[in-house]
Amino acid sequence: MKPLEVRVPHGLTPDEVRRRLDDALVRARTEYADTVGPIDAAWENENRMKIQLAVMGMKFDGSVEILIEELLVQLELPGMAQLFAGKIRDGIEERLGGLLGSQQV
Repeated sequence: MKPLEVRVPHGLTPDEVRRRLDDALVRARTEYADTVGPIDAAWENENRMKIQLAVMGMKFDGSVEILIEELLVQLELPGMAQLFAGKIRDGIEERLGGLLGSQQV
């Protein structure tokens, strides 16, 4: 199965994108602990983070890659989650768009 791919434009330096992602990850681990459970994420290199989480018993594996003008999110969707691919894409675009927008987070 082909992963869900979401591209979110940004005009930030890679260091600033990393900082914002790290801060958001800390908040997400607290905010979604009851519904999502553990969120495992680690930087493979300075521009690529691997991420694993489970939602409603479904395991999601993915990556977030910092490119020059955009953030590339690739997420393997379990079978049942395929039905919600559009909503998942919209949620990722909304959250990361706000995170990487011009306003300070």
